[in-house]
Amino acid sequence: MNNYLTIKDMPTEERPREKMVKYGPESLSTAELLALILRTGSQENTALDLANKLLTTCEGINCLVEYSIEELQEIKGIGLAKATQLKAVAELSKKLNIARRDLTKVHSPGEVAEILIPKIGYDHQEKFIVVVLDIKNQIIGISEISKGSLNSSIVHPREVFRYAIKKSAASIILAHNHPSGDLTPSLEDIDVTKRLFKVGKLVGIEVLDHLIIGKDKYNSLKAQNLF
Repeated sequence: MNNYLTIKDMPTEERPREKMVKYGPESLSTAELLALILRTGSQENTALDLANKLLTTCEGINCLVEYSIEELQEIKGIGLAKATQLKAVAELSKKLNIARRDLTKVHSPGEVAEILIPKIGYDHQEKFIVVVLDIKNQIIGISEISKGSLNSSIVHPREVFRYAIKKSAASIILAHNHPSGDLTPSLEDIDVTKRLFKVGKLVGIEVLDHLIIGKDKYNSLKAQNLF
């Protein structure tokens, strides 16, 4: 018989999972977030009680990084499974921090082109890319939106801005390659750019540029005042 207390034993409105779904993850305390990781408590305590005990014993959340698996297991109610779960969360947190520090801040279209030329400059098929930037002009995402000749039916604003909104973008840079090597923008290139620029104004995500990428060079529609 399982006598362990779980979060399900708590009143519905006090359960961390339900609070997160209703109010968002930022509404949860550190103890409540830990309780979601721990999932179950012990015979004497709920997962939330155990989370509070962990924070008190360790004098804060830093113990997840500083304590070894063996040291975490010395806390009553924390077995091997829970200790490894907590260390996994700590390691993920470290990797996320490293990823944030490694964001590339761009100062010019040329810097973006340098990133994209190895990705699509040598492809034999046209690819349309959106580069997503945060408020500090750091690249926070690069996504391939479509393949094939550029036209308004393939490059739909919904697909472009869905990704940008998901990444909480402040601005975006559009890009596509010309396998022919001729980087002259077509009328379709210009039309699609103008369309996306207008949509960006409406949703509050500025389209900074549209780059045409070749094998070792690029062309900027913004520099030519084409939108």
